[in-house]
Parts: sequence; C-alpha cells; structure tokens
Amino acid sequence: MPELRRDPVLGRWIIIAQERGKRPSDFIIAESPTVGGFCPLCPGNEKTTPKEVQAYGRESEIPDSPGWQVRVVPNKYPALVIEGELSREAEGLYDKMNGIGAHEVIVESPHHDHAFSEQSPEEMAVVLGAFRDRIRDLEQDDRFRFVLVFKNFGKAAGASLEHSHSQLVALPVLPRKIESELTGALAYYKYKERCIYCDIIQQELKQDVRVVCKNESYISITPFAPRTPFEMWILPVKHSSAYHEQSEEEIFDLAEILSESLRRLNACIPNVPYNFVLHTQPLRSQPMNHYHWHFEIVPKLTSIAGFEWGSGFYINPLPPEEAATYLRESLKHKS
Repeated sequence: MPELRRDPVLGRWIIIAQERGKRPSDFIIAESPTVGGFCPLCPGNEKTTPKEVQAYGRESEIPDSPGWQVRVVPNKYPALVIEGELSREAEGLYDKMNGIGAHEVIVESPHHDHAFSEQSPEEMAVVLGAFRDRIRDLEQDDRFRFVLVFKNFGKAAGASLEHSHSQLVALPVLPRKIESELTGALAYYKYKERCIYCDIIQQELKQDVRVVCKNESYISITPFAPRTPFEMWILPVKHSSAYHEQSEEEIFDLAEILSESLRRLNACIPNVPYNFVLHTQPLRSQPMNHYHWHFEIVPKLTSIAGFEWGSGFYINPLPPEEAATYLRESLKHKS
C-alpha cells in the first residue's frame, strides 16, 4: 500500500508508492550535454569568459591565465547583475525591484572530462573551499540577503556545458524555500528548545536504516520523506547554521563525505543526472540555534507532471530505507 510521509521541517507531504517500486537498474538516464566542440571553461580559453573573480592553485600571479585548479568567473549570461542599486517600488498591488545580484560559475577542474564525482577528496575540498570563500566575500555587500550554491549535472538536471562546474547566485531577497525551512525549524525549536536537524541526525544514527555514510564531522542520509529516489542530505554532525564558518579541516571532512556519497550514487546508477544545493543561513545573521546548514542531493529520476504541479505532492517509487541499502552496498564490489 502507498504511504504518505511528512517532511518534519517543511510540513511537505510525500507519497511513497512502492507499487511503482524500481531497482536502480530500472531508471532510464537521459542524454548528457552535447560532447565535443569549443569549451570556454577549459585552460587556454580564459579570455573567452568574463574576468575571473578568484582562482586556486595557479603559481603565476597573472589573472585569466592557465595553471589553475579551480576558477571562479561571473556567468556570461547572468540571471541577476551586480552593477546598480536596488530600487523597490510598487505598481498598484504588485511589488518589483531591480534585478540586482551576483551570478558566478565555479569551474571545478581544469580537466574537461573529469566529473565532479570522480574527484579525490583533496580536489573536491578546493571546490568546497571556494564556495565558502565566495559566500564570505559576498556577505560584505549589504544589497544581498542570501547566497545559493548549486550544481546541475546531466542534461535532465539542466546542465548545458559538459565541463564540470557549479554555480552561485547572490540574491537581494530570501528564497521562499529557505524561508519555509527557517519557519519550520524555528517552530520546532520554540516547542522543544532543540534544533530539529540535530534531532534528525540523532534519530538517524540511532535507527541506522537511512544512513548512507558518515565520519566524525558529517553524515549523509536518505531523508525520511524524499522527493525523488536516492535523494540524500549531508549535514554537519555538530550544530552549525553557517556554511562559511567551516574550518579547513571541516571542509576536507565534508569533501570526503560528499565524494563518497556521489560515488555511491554513481555506482548505483552510472551517470545519473542530479542537482545539489547548499542551504545555509541568511547573510549577516547571528548564529542560529534552530537552523542547520546542509547539502541536498536530488537525482533526476522521476518527472513532475499534472498531479505534482496541482497538489504539491511528490510521488517517489523507492522508499528511502531501500535507497540507503542500495547506496551502502553499491561500492562493496568496486575496486
């Protein structure tokens, strides 16, 4: 029988439809972004992108030159632009403002065919450190309220370039999804005087049925009410509301968990398209006792159709307990 599950933070309901249940091999993977042709993100083509914001690993002090390990550049086709002032105004009962923000591309490797999931923890730590550094820098601009970091991998997940990269958008308003998380987490904290994410971590460790992997600093789980098969959350075990406060050691521990989680996902379903997003506290906030920063990894294995759009429910054919088992077993026979 199908089962309704409620997300304890957002109050969102998920339908676990086991009758539609699938094994990892049953999911069909869409085509990857077009292979071949000119790549503006490859070394030697730095002059074809906007001037870099930051670069890591380059011995030369010459900007926009080869030799980098990770490179951050403004998006050539930004969703929001950094130049200008916010201008809020009303048009009758409608509100509007200028499209001010920052939209950056984090080029994760100089190697064109090096997938993010194939990176070593040492390589991945540089990328995660770049996320932290860019949030710290953008926090100095009081026009921005929130920074969203995300990655699209695979055509079905919205990737348009084959070269491995992620993106960052600084926003002048708080996204509705973050507002909902903050509201749900605060309501729980007011009732129980505890962080709901900390309680989730403790329960998942105790039950040990949805834990994918863990180390001293982080845990990767399949959430109780996942939107899609193999959805994973990565959270710091110790309470922390701000991603950009992580130390170098903590960033490396995070890279180990993220690397292992993505390798397990890829072992279950090779080349699976996915999105990951970083949810952290709003900029210039004091540390929050009720909120917990985290990564959400959402594979693109189910489609959003009329029922989902009309009701707000997601239908997931794979219970998270089974997904966690597949993920834990996925690397046992890998060299």
